[in-house]
Amino acid sequence: MKTYLVGGAVRDRLLQRPIHERDWVVVGATETEMLDLGFRPVGKDFPVFLHPETSEEYALARTERKSGHGYGGFTVYASPEVTLEQDLQRRDLTVNAMAESEGGEIIDPYGGQADLEARLLRHVSPAFSEDPLRILRVARFAARYHPLGFSVAPETMTLMRTMVDAGEVEHLVAERVWKEISRALLEPRPDIFIQVLRDCGALKVLLPEVDCLFGVPQPPLHHPEVDTGDHVLRALRQAPAELPVRFAVLVHDLGKGITPDHVLPSHRGHEDAGLPLVRDVCERLRVPNPVKSLSLGVCEYHLHCHRAFELRPQTIMKLLRALDALRNPGKFEQFLLSCEADARGRLGLEDRDYPQMDFLRAARDAAANVSPQVLIQQGFAGAELGKALDRARLGAVTKLKQTYNP
Repeated sequence: MKTYLVGGAVRDRLLQRPIHERDWVVVGATETEMLDLGFRPVGKDFPVFLHPETSEEYALARTERKSGHGYGGFTVYASPEVTLEQDLQRRDLTVNAMAESEGGEIIDPYGGQADLEARLLRHVSPAFSEDPLRILRVARFAARYHPLGFSVAPETMTLMRTMVDAGEVEHLVAERVWKEISRALLEPRPDIFIQVLRDCGALKVLLPEVDCLFGVPQPPLHHPEVDTGDHVLRALRQAPAELPVRFAVLVHDLGKGITPDHVLPSHRGHEDAGLPLVRDVCERLRVPNPVKSLSLGVCEYHLHCHRAFELRPQTIMKLLRALDALRNPGKFEQFLLSCEADARGRLGLEDRDYPQMDFLRAARDAAANVSPQVLIQQGFAGAELGKALDRARLGAVTKLKQTYNP
């Protein structure tokens, strides 16, 4: 019985990056032996155990054989006879197929260290093609390690295209797709995730509403980069690492993908046109409600934010109510961050100030600071209290607009 540190912990130690979790593989052991040592079983599809003291995961060495479609279509074989090399061979990328012995020796049968040096994400074996979820994982790793100079190996990109063409990606279930998307959007370069999916053809299958934005022109006066898909990638680079914000930025311009050709490059009304598309994407991927709600709000009202200084006080109040800004200031802040990323996601405008944020924050605060208690003391109650509160808030926003000096 031998135990090895495997996967991401080995990779990130060699890259001198922080290690957040450690996984282990056990060679030459049985389930009974693991239980006798006090390990707690947790694996449903294959033998995985939690260490009795550290709670780290220990998996018995195993092989896998394709037996169906999609992520779960595998037959797993775990046995004391399975070697470490056989276990590592079933992994996705060479940089993830290394192990470290208890004595600190690196076991690297598939060239992971050489690919770390070459900054390449390369598949271990042709068995990569048996699991379409690996396409999303490769794109996610590309988004994580792009700042270090990593890219997808050409032969791996070719294999990914072949998998897409064979229809494998269509068998992925929504929950798995969303899990990978949500993790990838929080990586340092979420735009690279989208770009890799597009390069291999998977974006057209998983997010056709985003894929069709590439090649759609916008007015160069407002969008020097012109291409809508390029703009979305640039906006993603500007967005802070908050999942609701980054997903909202990803889908905020979906309406531009269905603009009739004869009116291009104008996209008048794309905000309303995009709402059903955003709903479709969120329902198809089973996006959590807070993320869906923000995405719809950004899609519908991002131009309101850009034109904040031109809005009438009544329109500002309508915006605050639509976004539930008074009761949910956190969501409103995410809305503002999304709009800022949209504004800065334009060629040459990445560092431009976005004073609309401070103005709309001030408007929200002015409305929120109106005290219902004062109105109650004045004798307002019931429906009349609600109307008086609306009038007072509108007055506070009107006064702010008259006196605000950005």
